[in-house]
Amino acid sequence: ALSDTLLESELFGHVKGAFTGAVNDNIGRFEAADKGTIFLDEIAETTENFQVKLLRVIQTGDYEKVGSSVPSHSDVRIIAATNVNIENAVKENKFREDLFYRLNVIRITLPPLKDRKEDILAITHKILSTDYPGLHLSKAVSSAFQNYEWRGNVRELEAVIKRAAIFARSDSRIIIQLTDLPKEIVKQS
Repeated sequence: ALSDTLLESELFGHVKGAFTGAVNDNIGRFEAADKGTIFLDEIAETTENFQVKLLRVIQTGDYEKVGSSVPSHSDVRIIAATNVNIENAVKENKFREDLFYRLNVIRITLPPLKDRKEDILAITHKILSTDYPGLHLSKAVSSAFQNYEWRGNVRELEAVIKRAAIFARSDSRIIIQLTDLPKEIVKQS
């Protein structure tokens, strides 16, 4: 969702005066992650221009801060994710093939949550124990969660749990009930 310049500034940093509002030098995520790991989400959404710059960082570790011609270096492990079929994007010339091969060292394909029904309750219990300790699901809610399609995957599940937790706690309950869930989940169950 960021323009190339903003994305470059965020990832590679910028020098004072590089653009309006750049009143100080700023380190980027690659510099901050030196000797560590950087996570690039929705990698298939980047422009070809940015993909070229990313290729250079992956290949040599070198990049230039926005507004600078002095090369910087970073040694990082890159984890990239996308919800796009990346091979199709390469075939359609929407993603650079050479970048694909550099990123595709170890591939982990994670099926959508609707295809991993056995994980739904485990993820739910983890979210509850971390963010809403003391709250539990009724049996009806557990069943509804397992029968729902979860088109928004884990992010949708988190949002539904957050909503349900607000309603349950506002009634001073420790059990999340069907009435705490959005209508579409109740209908589908």
